[in-house]
Amino acid sequence: MSEYRPITERLRDFRPVELRLTDAAIQKELSRCQDCGIPFCHALGCPLYNLIPEINLAAKSGRWASALGRLLETSPFPEFTGRICPALCEGSCVQGLNEAPVPARLVELEVIERGFFLGLVKKYPRPRPLELSVGVVGSGPSGLAVAQTLARAGAQVTVYEKDARPGGFLRYGIPDFKLEKEVIDRRLDLMMAEGVSFHCGVEAGRDISERLLWKRHAVLVLCVGARQKRDLAIIGRDLLGVHFATDYLAAQNRVNGGEEMSLPPDLNAFGRKVVVIGGGDTGSDCVGTAWRQGAVEVSQFEIMPKPPVTRSADNPWPQWPRTLRTSSSHEEGGYRRWNVNTLEFTPDPHFPGRVGGLKAVEVEWLTDNGRLIKPQPLPGGEFAKSVDLALLAMGFTGPEPSDLTASAIKPDAQGRLSQGLYAAGDAAHGPSLVVRAISDGVKVAKAILNDYQAARFPATPDQDARFNQPAPYLAGAK
Repeated sequence: MSEYRPITERLRDFRPVELRLTDAAIQKELSRCQDCGIPFCHALGCPLYNLIPEINLAAKSGRWASALGRLLETSPFPEFTGRICPALCEGSCVQGLNEAPVPARLVELEVIERGFFLGLVKKYPRPRPLELSVGVVGSGPSGLAVAQTLARAGAQVTVYEKDARPGGFLRYGIPDFKLEKEVIDRRLDLMMAEGVSFHCGVEAGRDISERLLWKRHAVLVLCVGARQKRDLAIIGRDLLGVHFATDYLAAQNRVNGGEEMSLPPDLNAFGRKVVVIGGGDTGSDCVGTAWRQGAVEVSQFEIMPKPPVTRSADNPWPQWPRTLRTSSSHEEGGYRRWNVNTLEFTPDPHFPGRVGGLKAVEVEWLTDNGRLIKPQPLPGGEFAKSVDLALLAMGFTGPEPSDLTASAIKPDAQGRLSQGLYAAGDAAHGPSLVVRAISDGVKVAKAILNDYQAARFPATPDQDARFNQPAPYLAGAK
């Protein structure tokens, strides 16, 4: 359903590639939504439990303020998820049984953007203050969700971020052509107006001690993400020109955001042959970024088998479809290869300390009852490739080691690590999606508020409406 700017146009800049739905397309899709019968999208599909049929019905009737109110009841940042969510809800859309699912993500984006344009999204009214000071470590999607939910309930919230600006992976890990950073800044302005304080360039546990954090705050929430990158321990890994994908993406985002004047020469794909190792979204983002920097060739290798084009028999609706996905970046050029294991990086013969190529082998996977067990090299499957820039996009293994998270983070079901200490998002549950991090941030914030109330008023728990998810504040909602 998504439509994009022409490739020849969008490769000249880092502006968003996806186009908004037209009014005619919106009405057509909203009508399809109302014909579904029993919806699965909001409960089985959406981690936030967005009331998608009700939102869409209000929008179909032209009641955009009502649609926005319904959306904000469950979704703190629909302007983020409306742009970058993989739309799990669409995988369980009833219409998807026989045709394309209703594009709930694009409708969500339309609802929130119309809300901002019409002035319906306003600062949440400041509630009666609670005697609760909370320090949130990390300003990615889970940290922002924790901070906004707590601040709207009356807590005093301070967010500590080691980078120069808030946003975490939203700002530094996602290219501007998918999520322009003005969208993040617009939300941050609202949060600061609602009382959230941001301390940037401050690494908790190092620039500010854990002892001082506990002196300032009754509660600490670790929202540091799972940024420990999965490495590739092979010969030649230490050659110049072999980098982690997230370092590469962050460098370009810092230039786009004005934090740096130019790219480090070794992180510029201009005139180079680029190979991205890893077939996920981060790898796809590297492909699009490399073309915009002026790469002459871009390839993407994935060790896993190529997914099927349509659902397989063991992947029925309404499960999330494990099918081949082609992103806007893939449409811009280059090629992808599956079942490829990279064995070695080789030096450039003219510059021995720099990467000049790689050796790899095609593999087949041993299976056990349909489950992939181990890749085996194919006889005669070895090949070599010329490479000037290699980017490792193989995912993450957990939180980065730090002075604050030296031990493994293993919270309970409510996100608690110990009394007064909580964890949320990828730090608590491992690498996942932005929408799940946001959902978990809200859940942990509610647990903090419930624990606070239970400690102060043990005989009357859950009597204060503020300890449920705060209702959105809208001007003109009906």
